[in-house]
Amino acid sequence: MLANQVLLMALALGASVESAAHKAGIGERTAYRCLTDPAFKARVNQARLEVALRTTGMLTGAGPGSVKTLVDLQQEASAPAAVRRAAARDVLDLGYKFRVSGDLEQRVVALEELLAQNH
Repeated sequence: MLANQVLLMALALGASVESAAHKAGIGERTAYRCLTDPAFKARVNQARLEVALRTTGMLTGAGPGSVKTLVDLQQEASAPAAVRRAAARDVLDLGYKFRVSGDLEQRVVALEELLAQNH
């Protein structure tokens, strides 16, 4: 049972099947056999989702400090011009990406609500 958990987490964290099997102390063929089990595969996918959500939360939490660093670099007169330019480009690029992402998220939620109302 412990080997299955190690295999599951290694796969969820992006390890190859070969590497995950090695970490779990099982054979590669056994690992592939586990992946043919729909319940195991669903648990791997759920674990991947949970890892992605935790990572996203951590990145979101670090976001304000990162933005402040970029803005500080952009405005730091003693920083080389290339550093200020790169910081400014990053601020603009990330701002645009977050706006697009937020817009898409709102649109998906609206579509999901519309679909739920029609069913």
